[in-house]
Amino acid sequence: MQRTKGIKRAQFLAGMASAGLAAAVLPSAPARAAEAGPDRTTRSGLRHRGVVYTVGEGETPGTAFSTARMRADIRAIRDELHADTVDVTGDGVERLTATAAEAAEQGLRVWLQPTLGDVPERDILEHLAETGRFAERLRRQGAAVDLSVGCEFWLFVPGIIPGDDVFERIRNLLDGKADPVATQRRLDRFTAKAAALGRSVFHGRLSYAAAQDARVDWRLFDIVGIDYYSCFPHRDDYVRELRRFQRWGRPVAITEFGTCAYVGAPRTGGMGWDVVDRDKDPEEIKGDLVRSERTQATYLMQLLYAFGPLDLYAAMAFEFVTPDAPHRPGDPRRDLDMASYAITKTVKDRPDDPASGWHWEPKEAFHALARRYRYAGAGHRHGA
Repeated sequence: MQRTKGIKRAQFLAGMASAGLAAAVLPSAPARAAEAGPDRTTRSGLRHRGVVYTVGEGETPGTAFSTARMRADIRAIRDELHADTVDVTGDGVERLTATAAEAAEQGLRVWLQPTLGDVPERDILEHLAETGRFAERLRRQGAAVDLSVGCEFWLFVPGIIPGDDVFERIRNLLDGKADPVATQRRLDRFTAKAAALGRSVFHGRLSYAAAQDARVDWRLFDIVGIDYYSCFPHRDDYVRELRRFQRWGRPVAITEFGTCAYVGAPRTGGMGWDVVDRDKDPEEIKGDLVRSERTQATYLMQLLYAFGPLDLYAAMAFEFVTPDAPHRPGDPRRDLDMASYAITKTVKDRPDDPASGWHWEPKEAFHALARRYRYAGAGHRHGA
């Protein structure tokens, strides 16, 4: 397969805005139920607890993909975060398959989700096919693996909404330049095509990561997958909103949930990343934001608490690490980690050197998730 352009950090984070934008252009998901799909979750609580691990080329020489670093990260996800599932996502078949294989080797459940975007449709489908064939090989070897055919197609796949890239498509949405009926028709066509392709190469459980307000025919899939960024004052509000996804009779997976590390971030939903002035060099945080790792940790715990009564198949916190959003202690204007959804903070050895080495350190959200995941894991092992 020819190497094609992938989505960079800012573009990928932009996709999370769709949780709010989708409602403006797409009809709400239908309320009718389908017959129960395979492997419906019957255990109360959360069956699988995970985190999103994004693979990519990196924006600088220092943040390029590293196999050695990836292997260490997967060990940390298993041994320090106490997750049992890793959502391996991003672009690049070699990076995706190497990471999925490592996660399976270390005994983790793999949720494999290729997210190549802003390239011709045929390249996106070829990228999915190659990744899906590898997922099938892992499954036949005994690994626990689910395949997601992609993420929020209406935003990332050219031709569904007018625009040459994800940013132009967002502008067209906000400016009312997308026809809802035509958009839904094109989205349905591509989703059906991706689902059929996924079925042809992979014979385990199939899913898709949809914006929470998007309309999807979930009869095409075994698992309903939702990128979820709502913020409510009470647990019942979350439960009420999420119940509607169970009307399809399929297990429900929260394919992304999280927020950024500053005061007020949860109220921004999927737009928490949009506090960076990217026209400046170097990039700066806009306004006078107050860093708060506790805000991020508290929101994650609120959502996990809300997920409890819903019998969810899985929930994956977004995300493990964002190398291109480094933390700068003592320099709030350039502390890009505040605008990151990562549960770890990236610390560069030489902050102004693009080739600098770096390491991650756990945020409060990491520790909070680790405690909850460890407790949940112990309960499942003892039959709770």
